[in-house]
Amino acid sequence: MNIKTLNSFIKNRWYRKNGYREVLVVAIPLILSTGAWSVQHFVDRMFLTWYSPETIAAAMPAGIVNFTIMSLFIGTAGYVNTFVAQYYGAKRYDRIGPSLWQGLYIAVIGGLVLLALIPFADRFFTFIGHEEIVRQYEVTYFNILCLGAAPAIATSAMSGFFSGRSEMWPIMWVNILQTAVNLVLDYLLIFGNFGFPELGIQGAAIATVISACSALAAYIIIISRRRYNLKYHTLKGWRIDTELFRRLLRYGLPNGIQFFLDVAGFTVFLLLLGRRGTDSLAATNIAFNINSLAFMPMIGLGMAVSVLVGQNLGEDNPEMAERSVYSGFHMAFLYMASIAALYVLIPDVFLSLYAAEADPESFAAIRSTTVILLRFVALYSLFDSLTVIFAHAIKGAGDTRYVMFMIVVVSTFILVIPSFIAFEIFHASLYIGWTIVTTYVSILGLAFLFRFLRGKWKNMRVIENIPPALPHTLPETPISELEP
Repeated sequence: MNIKTLNSFIKNRWYRKNGYREVLVVAIPLILSTGAWSVQHFVDRMFLTWYSPETIAAAMPAGIVNFTIMSLFIGTAGYVNTFVAQYYGAKRYDRIGPSLWQGLYIAVIGGLVLLALIPFADRFFTFIGHEEIVRQYEVTYFNILCLGAAPAIATSAMSGFFSGRSEMWPIMWVNILQTAVNLVLDYLLIFGNFGFPELGIQGAAIATVISACSALAAYIIIISRRRYNLKYHTLKGWRIDTELFRRLLRYGLPNGIQFFLDVAGFTVFLLLLGRRGTDSLAATNIAFNINSLAFMPMIGLGMAVSVLVGQNLGEDNPEMAERSVYSGFHMAFLYMASIAALYVLIPDVFLSLYAAEADPESFAAIRSTTVILLRFVALYSLFDSLTVIFAHAIKGAGDTRYVMFMIVVVSTFILVIPSFIAFEIFHASLYIGWTIVTTYVSILGLAFLFRFLRGKWKNMRVIENIPPALPHTLPETPISELEP
């Protein structure tokens, strides 16, 4: 392909319907939103690295255990996004508000489940067997995060109300607000600045909970506006709709289980790896955190693809849905390939912020290990672009059971069992564990690509069909107008 042909191809894909431009219009606010979220977690972990190696070593396992459990409910409630997208595409606006409310009821259930787990945290992290000071921090961090579970799950459902209709800017502003609140409180409460108490990892957890509550409050204010209630029944649709609730569970629960198992696989990996010592765990946490800083914006692009697939299928236009997926994939792969090159060529650009205020002696070993781990991240990032785009695409159609099935199989037999055998039986090195993770991500990406190419998703819908109906009145002689 020569330069002229390439330019023509890019120009054509940029301006056509569901081309690069249209996908980016939907994706940019979501990219900024997920980017804000990744900045929040990046800075949170950076502050804890500055505070002590033990706090950063504890934050990732405790945080990911908490998130693993929440992910079951976040994935289920957040699937409101697809219902909203397909109802919006079908112009059945009165069903959008009730769909949102069913997701909020799932958030209440999830919040109660997380609160019920608090009494068991100490026993669980004792069983995991990390160093005593790390274990104490893990219990503290986990318990406080459980208090903010319901607001975090509810915001996932509420964001679906906006993203499903391609109204992305409110999501961006709410996420920026949440990030700002979290970062300010992190600075004040972790280190005890400006007269606030020095709470360390406890302060980081409190900041996370308060920021989640601030996001929920902002969404409530916006969604309560009269124009939304009149058109979408955002307040009028508050009742439990058993049929709609069951349908949300039918499609959303596999999505939640998939999300849960995906996160759970990495959680088991981290917990097993944590027994190898604080430095290995800290290096792994930093590598994953650096990866999330670059990776989370791509999630925004995947969400945009899912929305466009849902809307186009709601309009019964699978050809346009497919075009939006390929437009998103081209951009995602180019982005991740560029980031992967940076991981390999200039890793210290990412590590310098962690080293800035950390103890030089204790951080030296962590840094050298993390540089090597970023090479693994660079490799699997390319396959991650397949997972993000094509998994979001088929989920936008309603193919959540396949996604769940693949996560169960690949996570169990490629990630969890091999990690257990490697670490617990053969006492393998850290790098063997990361080879397992890279293999897992690669196989998963290819599995979703092949499922998408088969095309079964094109005939899927999550919204109910409306049987064709005759008009209320018919002309007595309908063919008379055709007669001369």
